[in-house]
Amino acid sequence: MTVSRFERAGTYLVLGVFTIFALYPMLAIIVTALRSEVAGQGGIHWENFGKAWTEARFGSYLVSSLIVSVSVVALTVLLSVMAAYAFGTMRFRGRDALFYLMLLGLTVPGEAVVVPLYFDLRDLGLTDTYASLIFPQVAQSVAFGAFWMRTYFRSASRGVVEAARLDGAGHWQTLWRVLVPMGRPALVTLIVLVFMWTWNEFLLARVMITSEALRTAPLGLQFFSGRSTTSVPLLAAASVLVALPVVVLYLFLQRHFIRGMVDGSVKG
Repeated sequence: MTVSRFERAGTYLVLGVFTIFALYPMLAIIVTALRSEVAGQGGIHWENFGKAWTEARFGSYLVSSLIVSVSVVALTVLLSVMAAYAFGTMRFRGRDALFYLMLLGLTVPGEAVVVPLYFDLRDLGLTDTYASLIFPQVAQSVAFGAFWMRTYFRSASRGVVEAARLDGAGHWQTLWRVLVPMGRPALVTLIVLVFMWTWNEFLLARVMITSEALRTAPLGLQFFSGRSTTSVPLLAAASVLVALPVVVLYLFLQRHFIRGMVDGSVKG
């Protein structure tokens, strides 16, 4: 099917409009972050980032966010891959019922469980610890991770799996040496999504954490914005610092991320 020049121009026009709408907020906050704190003073002020980093103590907050995000991603990927392998390639009684029961976790918003979760963790003495941030987010992410990876494992060539079995490979070797390398785009997509969700999580940290040493970056940004002496350029600079790790991770893995999203939509 041939596409006329008019249709192609219309497509680029629509894409350009949506691109402008998507990029404008990001460009606006970057421009604001580079403005002077003194009204009417021009120029580019890169020192706003250093000042925001120092005044808001983002070094400690970013370390906390990194600890939580990396832990959640590691546990989620491990548990999701093993669950998806079981649901996608193994046959056992109640497999489908158990899988759909797990999918119920996708339908329950975190806001609905954060209060009872707080009291449960408080009784266990886990509030105001990294565990109170890591374990609930792992539980929330595993349902999606198992669903996402199961699609790839079910679409994998049965001949490859059978060949691995004939070569003497057990379930563990088949999973990690055959299927996981084949599903690398899906795995990278899962890593990026879970990292982004975990990094941006605010409500759970706001409820569970009271110590300043354990505050994550979004929570630290909220406290920084609540100070009466905080200027708009410094707040914008702090917002850029909070978003930067996610942007860097996406740019580094974008090729695998896009491939995983496209393959997932086709195979799904």
